[in-house]
Order: sequence, then C-alpha cells, then structure tokens
Amino acid sequence: MSLSARVRAQAKINLLLRVLAREANGYHSIETVLHRIDLADDVGVRVTSGRSLDCTGPALPPDGLGPTEKNLAFRAATTYASETGWPDGFAIELVKNIPVGAGLGGGSADAGAVLRALDELSPAPLGPRLVELASGLGADVPFLTTDSPMALAWGRGERLLLVRPIDPRTILLVVPDFAIATADAYAWLASDRGDYVPTAAVIDAQALASWDAIGAMAVNDFESVVARRHPRIAELVAVIQSMNPILAMLAGSGSAVFGVFDEYPDPSAVVRTTGATVIRTRTSDRIDRVEREV
Repeated sequence: MSLSARVRAQAKINLLLRVLAREANGYHSIETVLHRIDLADDVGVRVTSGRSLDCTGPALPPDGLGPTEKNLAFRAATTYASETGWPDGFAIELVKNIPVGAGLGGGSADAGAVLRALDELSPAPLGPRLVELASGLGADVPFLTTDSPMALAWGRGERLLLVRPIDPRTILLVVPDFAIATADAYAWLASDRGDYVPTAAVIDAQALASWDAIGAMAVNDFESVVARRHPRIAELVAVIQSMNPILAMLAGSGSAVFGVFDEYPDPSAVVRTTGATVIRTRTSDRIDRVEREV
C-alpha cells in the first residue's frame, strides 16, 4: 500500500515586518509578527519510486512555477530525504490558490506543508526538529512548518516565539496584476537605505493580545521602497484605508496589500475602484492537521 497524505498550506500575513542589518552571508536579519490566514493551497504528498511535482489551480501563473528543482515544495522534500534517508521517492501535487509573488508566503507554505506531510508518514519522524530543517529553506518556512497560527520571529525567521492567536478577523487581500520578487525588494531597500542600519525594537508578546495594539505598532519596512517603484501599491493601500480597517499595509515584500477588518467589508467597491483581484478571507485560529489517505 502506498503512503500518502494531504494538508492545506495556509498563507501568512506579516502584521509587523522590520528589516535590520545585512549580515556577512548577504542575508538581512528581520523581526516580524506572522499570522496565518485561511487562504490556502492544497498539498498532496505520496511516497513512490520517482520524484515529481505537479502543479494546478486557479492561482497558477500561465507560465507555471519555473524549474521543478527550484520549487520550494520540491526542495523541502529533497531536503527531508537527504537529512533522514527517507523516502527514496515522492510525488507532490499542488493546487495553487495563493497568488504567486504577492508576499503571502505561498511557496513557503507549500514547503512547510510538504515537511509536515512527510514527517506524518515517516517511520522515524523528526518531530520538533522539523523546524530546524525548515530554516535552511527560507525565512517564512520555519513558522509555516509549526502548528501555530501566530508567532514572533527574528533572525532569518528561524528564531520563533509562538504566541496565542488573536480573535479571528476578516482579511481583504487586494492583488495587483504584477508580482514582486523578494530579492528585488531587498535590493531596493538596501539601495534606498545606503549605510543606515535600523536597530531592533523590543517587542513584548503581551502587546500582541489585541488588534488595537497590533494596529498601533503595525509597520512594514518594504512598503515605502516598493511603492516608490510601483506607485500602484500606495494607491491600493489608500483605498483600503478609506474603508476604516484596523490596519492596512503591504503584504510581506508585495505585491498584495491587505486590510484587517472587524466586519466583512463589501469587496465590490474595491473591485470597481481598483480593477485588482480581491480575495476575502480571515485570520486563522487553528492549523489544519495532516490527513493520511488510505
């Protein structure tokens, strides 16, 4: 009998995202508050003799996701196999619902889901060490490998403090007709800053217990530098701000922007005003479990 499992790979938003010093390895340190949302890709993993990746879904770009060996979900599986010696082969199926290049962590969520699925199927699961394995795949992957909806993160995302999620709220995502590569956003930020290096703030986890407190501290260091290259970003944030949200900001390094609302807003007005793709979802208060398939 073949081993297989399925899991929803939930996207994330950054409620706070500060980019700190550039380290000797070329990567920047960050401090961020991450929260999962209900929007998710569907991920299936099957243990088999070969190694393959199949991608479909409404958010799949017309030209696909690029070379298979560079895909984060595929890399997550090969990393797991290399680290543990199991499995020899795997088949991954992705149904993409999370917009690509939007700053919502779709690729990282897929990678985290693959790691979780393989660990569920493994004869010798890694358990808590799975997050350590995830740290080499990208800044968002460690958080998106945990079973927590919300966390503080530092470094390259590998230093995590899991916190109790806030009561769920409506999220309105507005996705323009262009994507932004994370590497480009970091390059723009470094260029605009020059020699300036911001200092880390002291974030009290107790201050994350309410949406009012989150709204007061919410900031994204990428927003101004990305909007300078893509003025459309500032226009979309302004549209959301006009709807009286708890907060409105750029998602990750872009290109999506989002608003957090106490009540469901009418997305039709945003569609008429911006012509952009609008997705209504919610912040998550739980993480979907990996389901084995018979």
